[in-house]
Amino acid sequence: MARAAPGGRYEGRFEGRFEGRVAVVTGASRGIGLAVARRLAAEGARVCLTARRPEPLEEAAATLPPGSAMTVAGTVGSPAHRREVLEAVLRTWGRLDVLVLNAGINPAYGPLLELDHDLALKVLEVNVLAPLAWVRDAVGLDPDGFAARGCVVTMTSVTGATPAPGIGMYGVSKAALAHLTRTLAAEAAPALRVNAVSPAVVRTQFSRVLYEGKEAEVASRYPAGRLGEPDDVAAAVAYLASDDARWVTGEVLVVDGGLGVAGGTA
Repeated sequence: MARAAPGGRYEGRFEGRFEGRVAVVTGASRGIGLAVARRLAAEGARVCLTARRPEPLEEAAATLPPGSAMTVAGTVGSPAHRREVLEAVLRTWGRLDVLVLNAGINPAYGPLLELDHDLALKVLEVNVLAPLAWVRDAVGLDPDGFAARGCVVTMTSVTGATPAPGIGMYGVSKAALAHLTRTLAAEAAPALRVNAVSPAVVRTQFSRVLYEGKEAEVASRYPAGRLGEPDDVAAAVAYLASDDARWVTGEVLVVDGGLGVAGGTA
């Protein structure tokens, strides 16, 4: 098994699994996205990291092996940003193999019946429609490469299968993203493989409202005895993006520390 080494490197039998391959990871300046970028780079990939703000993005890229990363800052839902990213990758490295659609938002906390309509639309735009647009654009800009042999991994959530208090619209969007993933897998086969990873609560800044000040209590609901770490999710993404999963498509891989089998909710 691969294991984390100091500085975000990985050691073990998976080294070199992505040698010669190129990946784009959205929402990659911190948390799960950064862990995914580090994991792919540690296994040999060249990785383009994207996120909204350039400074944190550059800091994140500096933690990857020298020469393995580039960054393009911008808004995930922007057509101009998507084109800039994809064109930069193809111009610099000549190919695109893996598209990891990790970026997502949850700008509201509370019951669905009290949710502002414009916020609901924004959640759907970023969490569902933007991933679809990224895949469309990648296929359109690289018809002889990515469109013929690419791999897509989306980031859903256990809240898309089991409602969680306070984050209902986020769960709705992730349920839609899971179905989008399966539909794309069916429609784009065999040229593209499309899968998803569905985490429970992972210890990131994005999820802190779900565990901050009560981590021991929340973790006690997990048979694994702890919350997830970004590296736990990154390992699942790396599997789905690799040739080890070459006969896997249209799947939503749950990474939840056993929460589901225990009947818990995020």
